[in-house]
Amino acid sequence: MAIPTNPLGKINPPPGVDVYSNLSGSKGIAPGLVSFLNNGIKLVIVIAGLYAFINVIMAGYQFMSAGGDSKQVEKAVGKLTQSLIGLFLVAGSFVLAAIFGWLLFQDAGAILFPQIYTPNPNL
Repeated sequence: MAIPTNPLGKINPPPGVDVYSNLSGSKGIAPGLVSFLNNGIKLVIVIAGLYAFINVIMAGYQFMSAGGDSKQVEKAVGKLTQSLIGLFLVAGSFVLAAIFGWLLFQDAGAILFPQIYTPNPNL
């Protein structure tokens, strides 16, 4: 019997993706997956911050253009309040992660900067 070959040949990953590959040979969650998820969470937090910033600007514009209408002013103040609460929640999540990391691991960055220790394959 002939050994089947891959009709597409060898497919190499695109540049920059090799950072997320599992180089350690560990069993369980790959360090690349943790790094990928960490970068994804950072991206979501940056997007949330930008969204809150844009909402604060829009609420300010809505407040200035209210022209004394109490309903428009109330809407603008509500939008500003909700945006600031959301911004404080996003910033507070870092503080809570640092506190829980300190309480559980005696390291404030343990949750913020996770590391997976695996056996050294070079031994």
